Amino acid sequence: MSALTTRLRRALPRLSRRRATAGGVVLVLVAALVTWAALPERHSWTATDQLITVNSGPSGTEPITLDTRFYLPKDHSDKVPAVLLAHGFGGTKESVSDDAESIADRGYAVLTWTARGFGRSGGEIHLDSPDYEVKDAQRLLDWLAAQPSVRTDAAGDPRVGVVGGSYGGALALMLAGVDQRVDAIVPLITWNNLTTSFFPSGVFKKSWAGLFFGSSSGGSDPACGRFAADVCAAYLKMATTGEPDAATTALLAKSSPASVLDKIKAPTLLIQGEVDTLFPLSEADANAKGIAATGTTVRVAWFTGGHDGGDGPQTDQDRTHALTAQWLDHYVKGEGAAPSNSFTYSRVAGFSALDRGLVTNGYSDPSYPGLAGTGSTSLSVTGAAQRIAAPPNGNPAGLSSLPGVGGQLSSLLGGAAGDLAGQHATFESTPLTSAVEVAGSPSVKLRVASPTGTATVFVKLYDVDPTGAETLSGGLIAPVRLTGLPAGISAAQPVTVTLPAIVRRIDQGHTVRVVVATSDQAFFTPATPTVYTVAVEPVVTVPTVVGTPIANPQVIWRWVLLGVLLVIVAGVVLTVLLTRRRTPAKVDEYADTPLIVRDLRKAYDDGFVAVEKVAFRVERGQVVGLLGPNGAGKTTTLRVLMGLTMPTSGDALVFGQPLVPGAPILSRVGALVEGPGFLPHLSGYENLTAYWQATGRPLADARFDEALEIAGLGESVHRRTKNYSHGMRQRLAIAQAMLGLPDLLVLDEPTDGLDPPQIAEMRRVLRRYATDGRAVLVSSHLLAEVEQTCTHAVVVNKGRIVAAGPVDDIVGESPSVQLGVSDVAAASKVLAGLGVRGVTPDGDSHLIVDMNGTPREEVVASLVKAGIGVDRVMPRRRLEDAFLALVGDNSRGSGDR
Repeated sequence: MSALTTRLRRALPRLSRRRATAGGVVLVLVAALVTWAALPERHSWTATDQLITVNSGPSGTEPITLDTRFYLPKDHSDKVPAVLLAHGFGGTKESVSDDAESIADRGYAVLTWTARGFGRSGGEIHLDSPDYEVKDAQRLLDWLAAQPSVRTDAAGDPRVGVVGGSYGGALALMLAGVDQRVDAIVPLITWNNLTTSFFPSGVFKKSWAGLFFGSSSGGSDPACGRFAADVCAAYLKMATTGEPDAATTALLAKSSPASVLDKIKAPTLLIQGEVDTLFPLSEADANAKGIAATGTTVRVAWFTGGHDGGDGPQTDQDRTHALTAQWLDHYVKGEGAAPSNSFTYSRVAGFSALDRGLVTNGYSDPSYPGLAGTGSTSLSVTGAAQRIAAPPNGNPAGLSSLPGVGGQLSSLLGGAAGDLAGQHATFESTPLTSAVEVAGSPSVKLRVASPTGTATVFVKLYDVDPTGAETLSGGLIAPVRLTGLPAGISAAQPVTVTLPAIVRRIDQGHTVRVVVATSDQAFFTPATPTVYTVAVEPVVTVPTVVGTPIANPQVIWRWVLLGVLLVIVAGVVLTVLLTRRRTPAKVDEYADTPLIVRDLRKAYDDGFVAVEKVAFRVERGQVVGLLGPNGAGKTTTLRVLMGLTMPTSGDALVFGQPLVPGAPILSRVGALVEGPGFLPHLSGYENLTAYWQATGRPLADARFDEALEIAGLGESVHRRTKNYSHGMRQRLAIAQAMLGLPDLLVLDEPTDGLDPPQIAEMRRVLRRYATDGRAVLVSSHLLAEVEQTCTHAVVVNKGRIVAAGPVDDIVGESPSVQLGVSDVAAASKVLAGLGVRGVTPDGDSHLIVDMNGTPREEVVASLVKAGIGVDRVMPRRRLEDAFLALVGDNSRGSGDR
């Protein structure tokens, strides 16, 4: 796997599988998505950074300084072809450094640069304007042509391909449209027309637009950052009204590849993501048709990633990497055969035993079928006409997608959980008698009536399995703005709605559910509340494509391993079913005790025993610290308590109820067992709300105010979490665990990474929580903090408890004291003759003395007799001393398991 894959996994936001809030939408919408196959293992290039000043702007005479990096292969006997590599919005030349190195390893000269308005480059952001960003790139082509090591087709004409993702992808298209020196392009996950991208069917895509336009900082105008004044004014206007005026439409069109497609002569490989609520497959479709109309060679590749889905599963990366390398090598370097077909696509097919992740099946077709497919299937849906309310200003709104998350939000919300009661109509098919392979844009006919004559609705297509679980493919929905509507549904005429293109297998026995909603948080909706009447015609049309499977040895091998794995898993499941222990019954005598752990043991098949015998209890009002060296068994104990692993024997009871996965009693337990992860463009409060909604419990039960008061975040909870310090994020994570004020709170290293003031505040947070009969169990390696925070401690070593009880009892009588003396040096000499075991200076006027059984009175009397003043005698034993005395140096030190 190339370095770019790793970078994309950092850059593209993903949802944690275990937590409802997870990090990370970033402002870099996407770096280049291309990685490279069959690379040499050693780097064989040099890289040179320099600031290049070029003349650009409408007149071509405005100087602009661009921060560049030029990669050149070391071992070349002749001039080499070049690649101009553009970064994604919000990125810099560093964003694509891994890609550039990989391309240079293939024998290309590579020029990367930071676009104007970003990083160290000068100028303002003009959104890939032909007068600015595109003209900048033309001047870089001039620079490449002047390099003695770069191959040229003619004087001033370098042999060059242009590659870029998202913002960089549009630049590749625009540059090829205005400069015929470009020999081939590979635009990825990019747009065709910014107007249709941000106003699909005339409805403003406010969430993505806000993230896109709100991601630039710096500049003299705080409202505009480093955006050019006309771009900033256009955004502020459309964000206020929800509609583009003529000037805004003209500006967006000028920055759109749609304006130059008929002039592109460079062979074009369009790679577009199937999980992309920003630039869906329809954008690549429009680009492909516009370029192919003039006879230019075009190939289209759909993959199972995008702005919301990252770089896709590894098996899909294998396919797209090979496509990209093949395209550049043939059309720029002049090596290898041309592709034999013009369309490839993939869909998620299962899980990989090798990668432990999703795998995809790839398919090809000799010609690109567009979004209508090569065939279609009609599905019947039923449902009476329904009245649905459109709230004022779309508030409250349904939730189908969030920028950078869209495709994964459906699973978080439980499918249609994002559709609000009274604000959506539902129409459903009967179970499918055979599976349907959807590849393209489904369509449905609506009839809508509105007392105002207009309506804005959002149409969604769910795949519903036999258990009722719903999936909204890619988080994709169709916004629709309708005018000229009648007041009564009987007079409404059918309107065909084309939904976003998807690639999905809908299995036999599943149903298709059409949902028509009146609001969505991702879009701008009318200010005036009203009520629509909605009906759906009984036929939903889904396009299909019968592609040729792509032979991929890696995929074939993975499926062989998967088959082996399934056999193994089946055996394990059967063994568990045959040997599992009976679930413990409720124990009434512990009904008022937050936690009882009874003789836990966890042994592994290789003979390793992580926990030998652990038993303790957590009572109401207690803050209990779970302590132990690495390998002691404390982490395994927490995993058992959280249901992440099953014990070999023993059990745990919460208020007398057995603590097993899925037990109802878990609703009384709050936990933080992983580092906090939150959506950075949402406020802390919004993150907590999304988390609580995912639990399926009423908002009224969350008790937000109380949890937030205990966590002590104040007004900061309404700030975006991307601006939080580490300490604030940790406290927000604690607040999340506290939602609903569970009776038992289990925290793993809650002070991890905090500075001393933050640790002190966390100490107060935990103490405040353990009131009103609640209890806390906390694992920590900071013994001094446990001593000051916890009322009780449980010390584990080698899988067994070596001490348990009140912290004061564990600390016990002190074997050492701290002495405040007038003369440290003289006192040390006196004490050396008294038989004490250790004398350690502690500052200018104190000594730490290990008494070794010597009475304190004798020590003080000897010092006074020698004329040394003594103003302090204080016991010195700490929890750390007791801990070390209990576990010694016999810990395994091999890490918990």
